[in-house]
Amino acid sequence: MAFPDLAERIAEAKGRVERAVKRGGHGQQVTIVAVTKTHGPEAVQAAWDAGLQDVGENKVQEALGKMQSVDVPVRWHLIGHLQRNKVKALEHFVMLHALDSSRLADAACKFGIESGRAVDALVEMNLSGEESKGGFKESELRAEAERLTTLAGIKVRGVMTMASFTATESELHRTFAAARSARDVLRDAGHPAEELSMGMSGDYEVAVEEGATMVRLGTTLFGARE
Repeated sequence: MAFPDLAERIAEAKGRVERAVKRGGHGQQVTIVAVTKTHGPEAVQAAWDAGLQDVGENKVQEALGKMQSVDVPVRWHLIGHLQRNKVKALEHFVMLHALDSSRLADAACKFGIESGRAVDALVEMNLSGEESKGGFKESELRAEAERLTTLAGIKVRGVMTMASFTATESELHRTFAAARSARDVLRDAGHPAEELSMGMSGDYEVAVEEGATMVRLGTTLFGARE
């Protein structure tokens, strides 16, 4: 049996999330997105069998391969960078977490219009200041939020961000609080922005304290890939 202790790991994570919600005081519901990258299709099956309905993948091709290998109705989230020439793959995902540029937004919008279903997307924010990370800077968001209101093929559902792996706890709080403020900017522009996708295995409790509605957990659930 693959991942025999997964149910216990999920229960522990849910308990930590529940306590973090109480500490943060935002009262939000939190979805655990099981990140199965680098693991085989058995990780998706195990997540479903253990009661998780949301699965996140970083790469389109890896995700599509798993979709063909498992027959369970999980909700697939694309959490990694999407190349513009692969936007048609969005038909297989319930949400794009990394809307990280205006050009990708335009391409996704075109696909959404052509397919007759607007793409649910989260605006990726680069709030850690790391050049290696994609996404919009805080100074760019207000203008882009207004521009995105003109793109009928996209529904902006909220914000996604990643904190620095070397951040202190206070820096984590600042980064995740800034994401919450970014969501407010989107709301002020008229977007139905309810989601905050932030927090991974090393920092998800702080993210939840700051209002995360989705946490992306890989190692916490499945262990390190050997």
